[in-house]
Amino acid sequence: MASLSRALRVAATCPAWRPAQRLGMQALAGAAGPTAEKNVPYQRTLKEEARGPSAAAQGPSQPLPSTASVVVIGGGSLGCQTLYHLAKLGVTGAVLLERERLTSGTTWHTAGLLWQLRPSDVEVELLAHTRRVVSRELEEETGLHTGWIQNGGLFIASSRQRLDEYKRLMSLGKAYGVESHVLSPAETKALYPLMNVDDLYGTLYVPQDGTMDPAGTCTTLARAAAARGAQVIEKCPVMGIRVRTDDFGVRRVAAVETEHGSIQTPCVVNCAGMWAGAVGRMAGVKVPLVAMHHAYVVTERIEGIQNMPNVRDHDASVYLRLQGDALSVGGYEANPIFWEEVSDKFAFGLFDLDWDVFTQHIEGAVNRVPALETAGIKSTVCGPESFTPDHKPLMGEAPELRGFFLGCGFNSAGMMLGGGCGQELAHWVVYGRPEKDMYSYDIRQVRFHPSLTEHQRWIHERSHESYAKNYSVVFPHDEPLAGRNMRRGPLHEELLGRGCVFQERHGWERPGWFSPQGPAPVLEYDYYGAYGKRPHQDYAYGRLLADEYTFDFPPHHHLIQKECLACRGAAAVFDMSYFGKFYLLGPDASKAADWLFSANVRRPPGSTVYTCMLNHRGGTESDLTVSRLAPGTQACPVAPAFEGDGYYLAVGGATAQHNWCHITSVLQDQRFRCRLVDCSEDLGLISIQGPASRAILQEVLDADLSDTAFPFSTHQLTQAAGHLVRAVRLSFVGELGWELHIPRASCVPVYHAVMTVGAKHGLVNAGYRAIDSLSIEKGYRHWHADLRPDDSPLEAGLAFTCKLKSAVPFLGREALEQQRATGLRRRLVCLTVEEKVPMFGLEAIWRDGQVVGHVRRADFGFTVDKTIAYGYICDPSGRPVSLDFVKSGDYALERMGVPYAARVHLKPPFDPDNKRVKGIY
Repeated sequence: MASLSRALRVAATCPAWRPAQRLGMQALAGAAGPTAEKNVPYQRTLKEEARGPSAAAQGPSQPLPSTASVVVIGGGSLGCQTLYHLAKLGVTGAVLLERERLTSGTTWHTAGLLWQLRPSDVEVELLAHTRRVVSRELEEETGLHTGWIQNGGLFIASSRQRLDEYKRLMSLGKAYGVESHVLSPAETKALYPLMNVDDLYGTLYVPQDGTMDPAGTCTTLARAAAARGAQVIEKCPVMGIRVRTDDFGVRRVAAVETEHGSIQTPCVVNCAGMWAGAVGRMAGVKVPLVAMHHAYVVTERIEGIQNMPNVRDHDASVYLRLQGDALSVGGYEANPIFWEEVSDKFAFGLFDLDWDVFTQHIEGAVNRVPALETAGIKSTVCGPESFTPDHKPLMGEAPELRGFFLGCGFNSAGMMLGGGCGQELAHWVVYGRPEKDMYSYDIRQVRFHPSLTEHQRWIHERSHESYAKNYSVVFPHDEPLAGRNMRRGPLHEELLGRGCVFQERHGWERPGWFSPQGPAPVLEYDYYGAYGKRPHQDYAYGRLLADEYTFDFPPHHHLIQKECLACRGAAAVFDMSYFGKFYLLGPDASKAADWLFSANVRRPPGSTVYTCMLNHRGGTESDLTVSRLAPGTQACPVAPAFEGDGYYLAVGGATAQHNWCHITSVLQDQRFRCRLVDCSEDLGLISIQGPASRAILQEVLDADLSDTAFPFSTHQLTQAAGHLVRAVRLSFVGELGWELHIPRASCVPVYHAVMTVGAKHGLVNAGYRAIDSLSIEKGYRHWHADLRPDDSPLEAGLAFTCKLKSAVPFLGREALEQQRATGLRRRLVCLTVEEKVPMFGLEAIWRDGQVVGHVRRADFGFTVDKTIAYGYICDPSGRPVSLDFVKSGDYALERMGVPYAARVHLKPPFDPDNKRVKGIY
């Protein structure tokens, strides 16, 4: 009988890594490896039914309707959950098409684990909904048991940093009612007697974690959906997506073509898993995912393992799932096998296990549970799974085709995220936007600029790194090493030579902070030494990034401090060229601006307005600046030629794609006669901020920079060192300052001119780590940190950005008016902590002994010399949150299980009277 110990001995005589050229679809079993049958460990699967006597019949399992309100493609976890939640929302005529049988792709062989705690508040909510659906709601609704087993979950910490990460999860869980306990090694041993705890710092125990049964869950979902009027049609492969172009020139879904006929429909949801890319190509939609082999082995019976919790040993990159009186053992390896040519005939299939690849998990598993050393291997499960470049699912409406939604790329987490994501996807389809903040999953947003979604090297590199680091500690300031240098600003080489340590956002390299140690370029990806690649030696950027692997202040904390204090005391220059820069032009531009922007931007040309864009629920889709333009005929990047009305939009670069898609969708839906022009690559942007900024720029710009001639929140075209630029008097850091929007070719000479003059005024280069600190001191919001699509401007303290005193309609206005009338159920508050402890977000907020929220964003404010945190709080009684409620409580922030007394502020802790941006020092 095969055993894990034998597998480990065999592996010792085999090469550790499989060469890159051998990646592919081979069924790769080591010839000398242990032998075991290939089979999933579930008592029931739909594979047997698919191959039973009734399976011989050709054609779909039931007749196709001629029309459908929604067609869901794919009968795995996500497809079934989405169909069920569409039906629950009252959608009639929804149809699910499955080419084989339900679960036949990847769902049938999934491990089915559900862990409730993740380092994301939204994911905690999504997982909670999945758990409710499979553990209670489906059974109550149908009388059928889904196969849910609640045996608990145990996270293993064999390092201090890992235990710190678990303590952060515990604190976040308190804000969402997830019971968890940090256990000592001795307590862990008492809970799990078979576990070796000699090398542990502690564990995190979550009693209500558990496991799901794929077949039981999906068949119950299908029955519940059918009972509400939905149809599930199996044995019906999709062959094409028919597209129409409307009279506004917009591509829209028209029909789904199958082997057995077509279904007219305005909406398709692509839940096809590994085959989602092929379905996307039928519609002209890019789906950036890859398929990889993902494996686990199932042991024979282990005495004493019954009723033990599931185990995740992140540091060993292995998990142990209870399987009755046995264990399933799997994990994430550094050299996964890519499945390059995905077969459209693959169903209920498994690969032979490649022991050369898998054996790296065995040593960690045996170390953790020594009884595994002599345990027999009952079966191996090596199946394909789809993975994405950032290890996040792909969801939402595709920017290339209206009515075509994605629900795929779940990175082996489709079962546990399925309920929450299925519910949000249903809301997306029905209402146009999800209920929760799904930005991190949204195909339209920051993750994938159009230039990256078909770049195969980038997709492979990033997908590999995300897979290999799946169990790594999630540090607040980590950066990818794969797929870098894809988009570089005009000052990239200039700043690199000055010691810039870059961050990556939306494919862009943007300045993070500046090191005195000299250049630290990001090198070509080395796959962490996998596939025979030689890892980089003496890698300067890698060393600096490794310094970020801490939940304490990093070693370069004082360098970021210098940048911040120089900005407050003299001046700093920030390269913000990665910003999105759009022009909204045309006859209906002002009508569109009225509807899109919450603030009144119908101001005279030369004015600049800070505003939000909202969704129909009043949630904030963006915050940005909008500058009114005067018509002109000189066509250049800083001054486009146009007739009618024109606006210049500057948005955070990490959210540029999200903004572009949101605006485009609104223009299409409202049929405004105007165009949106992207000049992000054509323009650079440098921002000079600080008390000395006026003195510096007065020598560089051919403009009067006095308060009278150039007041705050205005813009002008002017010459800078002989180059035409658009100067905008704005600040993201709370200082006197200007942004210079510059044609790309002019950026270097203008930057040199600024630095030459600035040398005598103490001007320094600074990066986004400084911006983060400076802006939080001033109370400026960061979209998708303390301002998200599920936060309204009223809740976020941005009522001043909303033209509610006017009669002008705008998107989201009705929701805001209703919210204002009924009272705010939560508010964003600012809290400071006297003790010098770093915080990063996810800390629990306590008020008068009760958890009332969690921190969304936190940083250290060097000017005020305190940690500053922002988070939304609610009243546990359910009443509206008044300002008196905010002011009256005693607050604490729980960091890694330790509470720290906090002070609440109704105004920003730095310059609360807003004098410095006006030049009043």
